[in-house]
Amino acid sequence: MAVVDRSFNQPLELEERAVMQLAGGIMGSGYQCGMLWGGALAAGAQAYRLYGAGARAEAEALIASQKLIETFHTRAREINCSEITEMEWKKPSKGQVVKFFAKGGPIGCFRLAADYAQIAFDTINHALGEKHSDAPTQPVSCTALLAQKMGVSEMYVAMAAGLAGGIGLSGSACGALGAAIWFKGIDTLKNGGKLSFDLTVPSAELEKFLASTDYEYECAKIVGRTFENVADHSAFVREGGCAKIIEALAAPRAA
Repeated sequence: MAVVDRSFNQPLELEERAVMQLAGGIMGSGYQCGMLWGGALAAGAQAYRLYGAGARAEAEALIASQKLIETFHTRAREINCSEITEMEWKKPSKGQVVKFFAKGGPIGCFRLAADYAQIAFDTINHALGEKHSDAPTQPVSCTALLAQKMGVSEMYVAMAAGLAGGIGLSGSACGALGAAIWFKGIDTLKNGGKLSFDLTVPSAELEKFLASTDYEYECAKIVGRTFENVADHSAFVREGGCAKIIEALAAPRAA
C-alpha cells in the first residue's frame, strides 16, 4: 500500500501503518495476502481522489480490486498467504518452518512484494481509466455500508469498498472483517496505542464477527455463493445481505 500510494504521490502514513494488521492474511491467519488488502485500499483511495464520495468511486474501487485479484493470481498463482508460503503462521510445524526457509520463502515474499507493487500501480491506473457502465445505486458494497455505519470519513468509505466479497468479490476471507480491523487499527494509532498481530489476543471485532457468522471466515461460505459483478453484489446488499454481520461489526463495544 505504501509503495502504491507513493507512486500516486499521495502517501497515507497512518492508514498504511494500520493495514499492517492484515499482513499474513489477517494477522497471520493465512487468508488473502496482505499485499491484496493494501492494494485494494490504495485503489480505493485513488478512486476517491478521482471521483469523490459516492457510488461511482465505490464501484470503481471494487472493479479495480477485482483486477488486482486477477493480476496477483497470475503472478503468485494463489491469493491466500498460507498457500503461497505453505505455512500455517499461527501454529507452524518445525517441518513447515524448515521448508519455508530452505525454499527461500522470505526472499520470495520480498521479491513478490517488489514485483507486485508496480503491477498493482499499473492495474489500478488501467482499471480506473476504463469506461464502465453507470454505477449501481448505493450501497455498492458491504464494506462501504459498514464504513458508513461506523461513521468513518468519506475517503475511508471509498477505500474500503474494494474489500467487498472477500476483496474484489473473490469469495475469500470476509472483507467486512478486514475493514473493521483496519478502522480499529487507525483509531488505536490515532490514540497513541500499539497494534497487535496476535489472533489469540481477544479482539472485539473478531469476536463480534465470528459470533455473527457461526465461526466462518470466508465470504463464499458465509453467504453460500459468489458474486458475478458489482451490480450483483450491490443488489445483494440492498436486499439485506450480510446485515447481521454489518450490524455486529458496526455496534459499539460494550463498556
